[in-house]
Amino acid sequence: MLKKLILLLFVIGAITVTSCSEDFLETKPTDAISSADALATADNMFLILQGLHRGLYSQSQTILPGGNTARAGEHYWVPMGDNLVGGVIHSARANNLSWQNTTQWIDHTQETSLTNEILWYHRYNIIASSNAIINKATDGSIPEDARLKEIIGQAYTYRAYAYLSLIQHFAKGYLIGNPSTDPGVPLLFASEAPFTSAPRSTVQEIYDQCMLDIDTAIGYFQGATARPTGTAAAKSQLNIDVAYGIKARIALNSGQWRIAADAAKLARQNYPIMDESDWMDGFNKNTLPEVIWGSNVIDAETTYFRSYFYLMSNTFNGSQIRGNPKIADRRLVDAIPDTDYRKNVFLIDAPNSSSSASNGTGGWANNTNPLYTTEAEFNAAIAAIKATYGMVSGHRTHPYMHMKQRQKNPGSIDPDDIIYMRSSEMYLIEAEAEAMLNNVSAAQNALRPLGEARDSAYDVSIYNSQSSLMDHIKFQRGLELWGEGFGYTDYIRWDQGIDHAANGGSGASEVLYQDGFRQEKPSLNNNWIFKIPQKEIDANPNIGPGDQN
Repeated sequence: MLKKLILLLFVIGAITVTSCSEDFLETKPTDAISSADALATADNMFLILQGLHRGLYSQSQTILPGGNTARAGEHYWVPMGDNLVGGVIHSARANNLSWQNTTQWIDHTQETSLTNEILWYHRYNIIASSNAIINKATDGSIPEDARLKEIIGQAYTYRAYAYLSLIQHFAKGYLIGNPSTDPGVPLLFASEAPFTSAPRSTVQEIYDQCMLDIDTAIGYFQGATARPTGTAAAKSQLNIDVAYGIKARIALNSGQWRIAADAAKLARQNYPIMDESDWMDGFNKNTLPEVIWGSNVIDAETTYFRSYFYLMSNTFNGSQIRGNPKIADRRLVDAIPDTDYRKNVFLIDAPNSSSSASNGTGGWANNTNPLYTTEAEFNAAIAAIKATYGMVSGHRTHPYMHMKQRQKNPGSIDPDDIIYMRSSEMYLIEAEAEAMLNNVSAAQNALRPLGEARDSAYDVSIYNSQSSLMDHIKFQRGLELWGEGFGYTDYIRWDQGIDHAANGGSGASEVLYQDGFRQEKPSLNNNWIFKIPQKEIDANPNIGPGDQN
């Protein structure tokens, strides 16, 4: 299997960041050092884990043979989840990274696409490296102390995470198909080349493996050394809370509602809901109290113009953003009560200052907003937004543009952390699971702390049926987790299609979005399933042309 696969095992020297030079970092893949050395001690295995942590946000050519600078792990995959379904909307044509192909539903529907190839091989590199740790650390040759248990727990968690990502992208959704027979992805347990795998397992078998791995991880974490606290770097490590969060996601997306609700409660217990100041602070650091897990992006290893904030933040000083401010679906924003402070991160009345805007309505000559009666007022509003948010002269503005994801140093290309898991998500998982069990009061109780923290007039009691609760949960997930990458998997779980024209319109341009403007719901539309890379079909004797999605 996977002839191009090389274990993501890095030997990382002592790291003291003193400059922007990369000289402090020494890396060798395991084809250059013996696997015996790489796995000889718990400390060496920890270095492998450090490689996995870094690999989440590194440019793919540093991880994979044949990788490409245009993909940098979660910097790309996280915003992709909301770009695919149009939660995050482009106001003009994207200019690089194949980002427009993603929004137009070209990228993931082609077996030769870079996106599919890198996502597939990145996840299997995580699995192969996790296998190497698991297979060695559990063979009895190294004393199983609390330190080793922590390492094993992280490895099992990573493997569950990677398989969940693969099955959610490269197979039909669990709840909308026939998981006992629907083809999933290959299981890989090898830790050395040639990485022989089984043929495609079923969707059910992969979800079963995910749950088995995450339960095993939780068992090891219960006797492990605790994760350090207080720093952004600490939260790049996986711990029992992350494992419970992954378990909640596995269970939610496979309809195991009771397990999902209970795991979500355990995952969030040490991470208090953020107040208004923290929520409005830009979502750019792991030290926010809600953050359970995220990548601490080190300055000397930043991807700059491949970063999450380059693709998402309207304050980033890059061409992807300056001429193409990202906007929110106006149907979502208009539904936010004025008493909910989250509405304030969406600049509903921002002037459209872009003459190249995709809807052809940019510039003062096309202004229809009655707030601006003169060109001077129009220009003054643009200047005020730029001054308030630290944008540079080349930045364009657009109605419904967001300021949720903002850099610590706006107007720069500085790196920032990427958040993967927050306690708010866990409240919403619990609420959805309880609603699906038709436990109305329990679902209301799960929503109440989050809703009341965000909206001074929040009254969860008005959502007093399963149907109204689910509608409200969908709204809350769309708002609270906006831009954090959950749109694609949410739509599949809910069997929800895309229609940017419905209910007054989202604000997206049909000319710009093309096939991404409308898509039938996933149960009726196999275009929601990512194509398996053609290189994998060509190389893997256990997968043939008939296995293509």
